[in-house]
Amino acid sequence: MDIASLEQKAIDFARRGDFGTDAKQTNEELTTLAPENQGGWTRLARCCIELGLLDDANIALEKVLTLNPQNMIARSLLQESIRREVLRSPADEPTGTSKRAGKTKKSSKVSAAVRTGFGRPQFAALGQLATASALESLGPAIESLLMALNDRPFAAKIVEARNRAGQSGSKLFRRNSFYAGGDGHLYAFNHGGRSEPQISLGFFASPQFGKDSVRAGLGFNLSQTGPDKEAGQERAMAHFERFQQLVATEWKPLLTDWMTANGGFIQYGDKPPLLDLMPQDAIASLVNAKNTPDLGWVFIGRALVPERADDAEVLGEQAELVQWVEQTFNDLLPLWMSVYREN
Repeated sequence: MDIASLEQKAIDFARRGDFGTDAKQTNEELTTLAPENQGGWTRLARCCIELGLLDDANIALEKVLTLNPQNMIARSLLQESIRREVLRSPADEPTGTSKRAGKTKKSSKVSAAVRTGFGRPQFAALGQLATASALESLGPAIESLLMALNDRPFAAKIVEARNRAGQSGSKLFRRNSFYAGGDGHLYAFNHGGRSEPQISLGFFASPQFGKDSVRAGLGFNLSQTGPDKEAGQERAMAHFERFQQLVATEWKPLLTDWMTANGGFIQYGDKPPLLDLMPQDAIASLVNAKNTPDLGWVFIGRALVPERADDAEVLGEQAELVQWVEQTFNDLLPLWMSVYREN
């Protein structure tokens, strides 16, 4: 069948509201013969969504949005696909082994939001959807990650330290404590973190930031923003000064070793992370950084990048992502404690 006939057949299926297997096969044939046909890819994605083939739907939608980033139908379908993926229960998944050899899928009543990691479709949504839509679509997965981290021992230690210092809060992360940092960027930090050394998580998409990544580490917000602008900034700057003193002395060899072993890096403001700096040079940069509002934001931590196969596996499973984040903060917790208790 030629392209025109296939396209008409595919359109007829869509007009009848038929997005079943026959419609899927027709659109697959059409996109094979005409790979630039946006309508074919969009209809194929719709078929895959209705058939529960969400990974295939996301791949088709990525193709559409590569051809035309402004395709609003594709953006809407991507949002719906992500929503269904996040809300899909484990019972909806095929039984058998997981992607990692030797591991058996666990039977659990935990919601899919807890099960879902942050993989290719989530990064696609983050990079392609408008900021508000990305926040709405990815919020449940991020919040479930934060709630899982609340149950980890390191979180209880931070909450206890804050309570001893007279600060309120019974959980490290409150609900709805994730935010949009602009196109392709979502982030979260601990309760009280505006004016304190932050337990910081960031989610970044490649179209805006060069690489898809999830980052975890310590952050300092030195800007004059938030409801208590001047007081918050003053406290944050005092914490950062103490941080600089520590990494210039007793913490210098420890942090250098940690950065070397974990691919650690630093970042200032909205500038790209300084990935090419050797650990000792990164430490020197932190120590010598001028403690002024012009810095805006200071971060030290590590990242998962899905283009690396091992990182992609961690990102794809919520339990493994939680473990990776927990390990990051376990490693940095003594430094956080040293900074916090001195102020």
